[in-house]
Amino acid sequence: MTRKALLAVTLGTLLAGSVGCHRNTRERAEDTAEEAADKAEDAAEKAGDKAEDAAEKAGDKIEDATDK
Repeated sequence: MTRKALLAVTLGTLLAGSVGCHRNTRERAEDTAEEAADKAEDAAEKAGDKAEDAAEKAGDKIEDATDK
C-alpha cells in the first residue's frame, strides 16, 4: 500500500525533474504524475477496504465461536 504510493511519488518526481523546458513534455509529465498519484490513492483505498472487510469477517467468526 505505502510502497505503491512512494513509488508513484518517486516516479512522478523523477519524471518532473527530468523533463526539459518544452511545454508539452512538461505538461505530459505533470499528467503522468497526477495519474500515478491517483492510481496510488485508489490502491491505498482498496487495500484499506480489504483490511476493513478482513477485520469484520474475523470479528464475525469470533462472535460465532463465542455464541456456541
